[in-house]
Amino acid sequence: MTKKKRENVGVALEIDGLEEKLSQCQRALEAVNSRLHGAELSPEARRSLEREKNSLMNKASNYEKELKLLRQENRKNMLLSVAIFVLLSLVYTYWTMRASSPSPPAQAVSSKPVPDHKAPRTNSSSPSTEPHRH
Repeated sequence: MTKKKRENVGVALEIDGLEEKLSQCQRALEAVNSRLHGAELSPEARRSLEREKNSLMNKASNYEKELKLLRQENRKNMLLSVAIFVLLSLVYTYWTMRASSPSPPAQAVSSKPVPDHKAPRTNSSSPSTEPHRH
């Protein structure tokens, strides 16, 4: 089958079609073999069946070769699909892990002093600044 036609029809469908043709060819070959070995044939009829048998064997051989090539192409396409899937899965995982991780807080630049909200410390050894009541 030509490359252009192969692009229009999926490789798997083409494999199915060739397998069907090969099966028909093998059935026809079996029928020719049974006719060759079955009845008494004239020399001309025997030569005709032998030619048909050779033709069918060549056709079956060509179908098998083409099937082998198509299966290799199908295997290559499958591996490429798996590689693309794994790559996209890794990118997706990286992206979602990166998006869900907490980012450090942004530091604001300000000229105002930041108020200290801590409670005042009391030191018992230092004199109290509160007025004493007597």
